[in-house]
Amino acid sequence: MPNAPLVERDLKVLWHPCTQMHDHETIPLVPIRRARGVWLEDFEGRRYLDAISSWWVNIFGHGHPAIDEALRRQLGNLEHVLLAGFTHEPAIQLAESLVTLAPLGLTRCFFGDNGSSAVEIALKMSLHYWRNEGCPRKTAFVTLAHSYHGETVGALSVSDVALYKETYAPLLFSAHIAPSPDCSLREPEASCEDQIRQALSGMNEILEQHGDTICGVIIEPLVQCAGGMRMYDPSYLRGLRELCDRYGVHLIADEIAVGFGRTGTLFACEQGPIQPDFLLVGKGLTGGYLPLSACLVPENIYQAFFAEYESGKAFLHSHSYTGNPLACTAALATLDIFAKTDVIAKNRVLSAVIAEALAPLREHPHVASVRQTGMIAALNLVADKGRGQAYPALERRGLRVYRYGLDHEALLRPLGDVLYVMPPYVIEPDEIKQLVRTLAAGIDAATEA
Repeated sequence: MPNAPLVERDLKVLWHPCTQMHDHETIPLVPIRRARGVWLEDFEGRRYLDAISSWWVNIFGHGHPAIDEALRRQLGNLEHVLLAGFTHEPAIQLAESLVTLAPLGLTRCFFGDNGSSAVEIALKMSLHYWRNEGCPRKTAFVTLAHSYHGETVGALSVSDVALYKETYAPLLFSAHIAPSPDCSLREPEASCEDQIRQALSGMNEILEQHGDTICGVIIEPLVQCAGGMRMYDPSYLRGLRELCDRYGVHLIADEIAVGFGRTGTLFACEQGPIQPDFLLVGKGLTGGYLPLSACLVPENIYQAFFAEYESGKAFLHSHSYTGNPLACTAALATLDIFAKTDVIAKNRVLSAVIAEALAPLREHPHVASVRQTGMIAALNLVADKGRGQAYPALERRGLRVYRYGLDHEALLRPLGDVLYVMPPYVIEPDEIKQLVRTLAAGIDAATEA
């Protein structure tokens, strides 16, 4: 069956996410028929190496037999039941597993449907905690420059990427913006350590002035993903934890994109090491099979809501599909792969292969800031490397790389002119080398005059 009939049907009825639909007047949609491992296949038999894990979710590849089998078993028993007043074993078992794996002290698990809903849960729960504790003036939040936490109104309010946020400003609440510890933002003569000190100083200034009205600080540990794959040293986490303790505000760690082995440890916070007050997970939690997220908190936060109903302290937040049994089952199968396989050690080997493959691009005249944290690697396309001059955004050079990739068996979806690879953990070294060769050739094609 050819691709064209499906594309024609799609364009009559579907509105795709994060897309200017007019682009598809000239950029064909790619209908996918099946997927196995790191490979997607369209209806005409063309393959595409899924270099971005289908938006960072598919950590163990497509069609993983263990996850497939777990879902088949669960389908014969229970597909869904509300989690208000009812419960089921997959939700209980998953919560038990998550609080066991998470940084010490996180004892309670509240499920959401996706990453943005986990952020909304954390924001509401933090504010409500302070109200229950007799601090109603605490209503504000701090986020980092260039941060991204999701597309819903609360999550967007604590984000700092104008492309996503600017249009909806009238809907959003204000958040304090603290400096990012991203090393690429340092002054010409400064070190990465200097940048972290400056970022912590800026955070300290905000908390010192406004701590009595701030509920919490929300960050993406180690990598600010959708804000341009900005990376920083774990020492910032330690300094931030100290500041949050000093000024009595919550530390919310949004690990939706960076959790479950992506940065070189199961959770990025382990590299601090720190214990956040809220740990948010999603994306890879179900191996990319079904939407599910979780907000993990310590016992003192749970106890602030545990009271007689008449007190008005209950956390009355819900989603219809909270703790869906099928999604929980997929997550349990995913965690079982971690338990039975030394995923982290294997990822370190694969990370070294990625680093070695990318190394020659450091000398490319139109490539700047090649960087890597674990299984995330990124670089910037630039017009003039010596002067650090970017290409005009409307030239969409990154999009040229994307189109080149599709023509050469690779799914490379850039963030503007930031190109990155974030592959499933089942990718083979030869596939990494093939992928980077395609990326390099795409850069050459995209940067021709």
